[in-house]
Amino acid sequence: MPLHRSDLPPETLRLLRQGVAIPAHPLALDAGRRFDRRRQRALTRYYLDAGSGGLAVGVHTTQFEIRDVGLYRPVLEAAMEDSRAWTDRPLVMVAGLAGRTEQALEEARTAAGLGYHAGLLSLAAMKGATPGEIIAHCGRIAEEIPLVGFYLQPAVGGVSLDAGFWREFCAIDNVVAVKVAPFNRYRTLDVVRGLVEARAEDRITLYTGNDDHIVLDLVTPFVVKRDGAPVTVRFQGGLLGHWSVWTRGAVQLLEHLKAAVAAGPLPPGILALDSAVTDCNAAFFDVANNFHGCIAGCHEILRRQGLLEGTWCLNPAEGLSPGQSEAIDRICRLYPEFSDDAFVAQNLGRWLS
Repeated sequence: MPLHRSDLPPETLRLLRQGVAIPAHPLALDAGRRFDRRRQRALTRYYLDAGSGGLAVGVHTTQFEIRDVGLYRPVLEAAMEDSRAWTDRPLVMVAGLAGRTEQALEEARTAAGLGYHAGLLSLAAMKGATPGEIIAHCGRIAEEIPLVGFYLQPAVGGVSLDAGFWREFCAIDNVVAVKVAPFNRYRTLDVVRGLVEARAEDRITLYTGNDDHIVLDLVTPFVVKRDGAPVTVRFQGGLLGHWSVWTRGAVQLLEHLKAAVAAGPLPPGILALDSAVTDCNAAFFDVANNFHGCIAGCHEILRRQGLLEGTWCLNPAEGLSPGQSEAIDRICRLYPEFSDDAFVAQNLGRWLS
């Protein structure tokens, strides 16, 4: 029997719907590319103390290769264990789910068994499947765990999905949110349209993953006409690899944007933040090299702060691109207001203890 939305703890559902900052949790490795349990714990403590509303674990930023080296369960288990030991406040814990149906089902059962509230379902492995087959796949996984849909940009393995797909997806019972991350305004609008056409805007919450337009997603009223009447939909929070660094600043940014939307109308200074945040993301995510160094770029910020020992990835071919370190230098110099270096320095010893 499928779970239903009401089976989510009420405080978790409330948090998810009001919109929170959910960083995508990186993977801490040592110089031998082995799991560094101590620094993994330090990262979790950092995100919680920074004010994150939850964690996304086993997702792209955690490195999909954890599945190939037997780390999927240990990494999910670590984040759950460490978060429960560090805070008793409600959190939204999201597990990344990947692969074809049998693998995704197994991962969903693992995540649910560990206490994760929802699964962020990557559809990259469904390339070549028909839209109907993908919907059936999603519906099957939703029987095991509440689902967060995921529109991943095609440049890093995502599948192109139209408004009709998102209408059907949003009609699936037990879908609680969608992370919209195609890095494309047309495709972002397809998700919004599908959501409204499914009449699901009151039960499915939109989270931005559009690193090229984080601020604009969070302050824009998206208006879609249904039955001749306008329906307004807003992104409520972010589930982002970008927010795995300078996380205290990201939490404050989200609070600032929510306050500005509530106060209205938006001052130009709020809109100007969009290009500044996107400029930061270009360096962190290595846009100049088609995102090759997107994970290592986030690691580099965490390494400079002392949270990680190095930028190592499970795949030895993944690392900083030529010129990426200099691009990050420029960002650190230009945007100190986004950085949380002082916050990290003040607490690092405690997190590593």
